[in-house]
Parts: sequence; C-alpha cells; structure tokens
Amino acid sequence: MAKNKTTDKPEPRWQALLALIAVAGINLALPSWLDFVPFWVFPTVVFLLLIPTVLTHHTRHHRVNHFLGIIINGVITFALVGSLFLLVGGVALEKEKGMALLISGAELWASNVLTFTLWYWRLDGGGPNRRRQQGRFGSRAFVFPQMQVEKSERSAFGIGDDWQPDFIDYLFIAMMQSSTFGPTDAPVLARWAKALTMAQVLISLTVVVLLISHAVGAI
Repeated sequence: MAKNKTTDKPEPRWQALLALIAVAGINLALPSWLDFVPFWVFPTVVFLLLIPTVLTHHTRHHRVNHFLGIIINGVITFALVGSLFLLVGGVALEKEKGMALLISGAELWASNVLTFTLWYWRLDGGGPNRRRQQGRFGSRAFVFPQMQVEKSERSAFGIGDDWQPDFIDYLFIAMMQSSTFGPTDAPVLARWAKALTMAQVLISLTVVVLLISHAVGAI
C-alpha cells in the first residue's frame, strides 16, 4: 500500500510559535491598568509551557503535546478575557483617553485574533498531529473554499487530493470573523467551533463598541 504523503510531511509549527510569541509580546505591551496579575506572569507561564510542548512534538509524544497546547491556549485566553474586563471598567472610569486607549484596544483585538487562530488550529480534526496522521482531505470543523471545488477541477486550482488547512488558513478565518463579526467564506460545521466563533466575535465586538462609544463621547 502506498504511504500517505501527508504523514511524511509534518505541518510546520513556526507560525503557531510566532503567534504565541506575539500574544505574549502584546500582553507585555499592555498598559499596567490592563494587567490583573504582574505583567511578567503570563509571558513567563507561556514560555515555560512551550519548552515541554516543543520537546514532546519532536519526541512524537503527540497526546501530551496536544494536551500542553490546550493548556497554553487556555492560559492566553484567560489573560485575554481578564484584560477585556479591565478594559470595560477602565473605559467607564476613564483611566485612559485618546490614542493610548485606541492602541490598547487594537492590541487586545489583535490578541483576540491570534488566540482564536491557535484554538482553531489546535482543535480542528483532533489537532495538527492527528490531521497529518489521518491524511483526510479538508477540514472537520470548517467548510473552506478549497473543499467546495469539484474534484475534477481541483488540479486546475493547485488543490491536491490530500489538501488540508494550515495555520494561515485558520488565521484568515479568525481575522475575518473579528473584522466582520461572523463567518465569511468558511462556514462553521463543528459545535465547538461555533461556540469559539461566538466567543471570538463577542470579544471583538466588545472592544470595537467600547472604542467607538468612547470616541463618540469625546466629541
């Protein structure tokens, strides 16, 4: 039996690593009034968890790697939600004004995009390791445009029979959902993905509404 090409070509992880570093950097860049714990706590926790996560990936302990990835995502999500609550309270108390508030809101919006990108990438089809092992075409949680192309026409668009979404595909979904407040070109299938999509849109909408309302009030 021919060996599946997807099992021989592991999905690159550097995009997810860069996203985690970016989220940690955003957390460090937030003003002190948006930190509900000392500013160094979350970046330090993420860094310490990354070490065994990288090691378990290279040693092929996939279950442990998947579990650690979920923990890291949980940590950065907790930090995001905590800062969002502080942003809501801070706007009400006018702790920050003008450009500084706009920058803080933009940072949380970007963190929201990256955080949920990591969730979609980590959970779709059981995670990147299982997706590559099973080698199934497409996605189990989203209907990507590539999946809607007729099989006979896929070669014309450069879509192979072993096509699977990569990190950039999930980043595009998260970016569009935070920008348009709902799914765009990739309808959501899985219930867990629908729940995460609602959470992501709610966070993004909260940040945008707060900034707009504050700007209108300042006129």
